[in-house]
Amino acid sequence: MHSLIEILKDHFQYRQQIFKLAKADLVKTYRGAALGWAWAIIKPAVTIFVYWFAFAIGIKGADSVNGFPFFLWLIAGVVPWFYMSDMMTSGIEAIRRYSYLVTKMKFPVSTIPTFVSISKFSINLILMIIVIAIFILMGYMPQIYILQLPIYMILSFVFFTTFSLLASLLSSMSKDFANLVKSLVTAIFWLSGIIFNINSIDVPWLKSLLMINPITFLVEGYRNCFINQVWIWEQPKRLMYFLIILAVLIILAIWTYKRLRKEIPDVLN
Repeated sequence: MHSLIEILKDHFQYRQQIFKLAKADLVKTYRGAALGWAWAIIKPAVTIFVYWFAFAIGIKGADSVNGFPFFLWLIAGVVPWFYMSDMMTSGIEAIRRYSYLVTKMKFPVSTIPTFVSISKFSINLILMIIVIAIFILMGYMPQIYILQLPIYMILSFVFFTTFSLLASLLSSMSKDFANLVKSLVTAIFWLSGIIFNINSIDVPWLKSLLMINPITFLVEGYRNCFINQVWIWEQPKRLMYFLIILAVLIILAIWTYKRLRKEIPDVLN
């Protein structure tokens, strides 16, 4: 409990610096590129086009999902994944990347993954606005279920910010942990129902197992807002599993922070 209070206190005390560093991280990401901020849109757009072409044109395995074009179903799940994958690749190296804040400025370690997460999340927020605009332009006006979109976005932010704190602490102690997580990102992508409709799986135990995956819960949650038109409380078991995993993740992150916070500066020097 003492460590949790310390983390919350650091976030409140350094709240202005956190947002300034998030902005600086965002600028740093696209600095030096001729197209600058346009890459925040171009890169995911190219990725979405490749997936759409492969599955809708090449394989021809999906024309529509619940009455929506496959393209709309695809972007409703892939766009949230961009933030998740960024946090599983860049987020886990947040402390090591900004080691000078710890070794030279004595900046609170627990706040570093937070401003990196805010930086990545702000881009994802812009992309989600574009997704809503695409739905409208294609004649599919968002229904009342879109009101729960902020809930899923907040859950996603809290989950992956917490994950980033835990993972970046461990990767600061050992680069092998970061390499391990990065090597699993592709597998997580293909096993989380981002590209295929997980509800079409005929094997009950396999479908239930995949549904426990927190990433699957979040991706399906975003699609519930746009495609499936399902309220978050209409799937209580999935919500309960996610919250349990989130609670365990928070406990592990706090415990790891308590054990390693004094060692991190010495390791990074």
